[in-house]
Amino acid sequence: MSRIPVPAREAAPAASQPLLDAVEKQLGVVPNLFRLVALSPAALQGFLGLNGALSKALDVKSRERIAIAVAQVNGCDYCLSAHTYLGLHLAKIDDAEITLNRHGASSDPKANAAVAFARKIVESRGRATEADLQAVRAAGYNDAQIIEIIAVVAENIFTNMVNIVADTEIDFPVIRTHEAA
Repeated sequence: MSRIPVPAREAAPAASQPLLDAVEKQLGVVPNLFRLVALSPAALQGFLGLNGALSKALDVKSRERIAIAVAQVNGCDYCLSAHTYLGLHLAKIDDAEITLNRHGASSDPKANAAVAFARKIVESRGRATEADLQAVRAAGYNDAQIIEIIAVVAENIFTNMVNIVADTEIDFPVIRTHEAA
């Protein structure tokens, strides 16, 4: 059971209802994370705004690869489960690639640089070195895309922390960060 109770869909604050309607329209369901964040209409609006803006930035495979790496580093079983599911079914990433992503890597050289950089950002709390920046640039990312990678990391740190603090009940096929990838 979650340490912060996840409200039933209809029990979320009135100001969150239209936002949850949009989530349901897009996903077909309203996962526990969204209902939990809906406790604060401002937090839900901010999260959805960032999520929507970033969906126009990096491609879906890159965003899911980064989300998987960040969830693994932070030990967030909810997000690892959700993004593994989304990686497999939405981004069409295979099991072998997801395993690499969990370790901060990718079989694709360009994606490998982004995922490794994302992992480094989390592990170092943003203290990337000049060599880290040069590696991601050498892989073909420009400075705007580097900012987008950082933004995807930050978005995922937010959801990781919400789910870790709340111990949100996982409503996806469960993957545990402590289990071998």
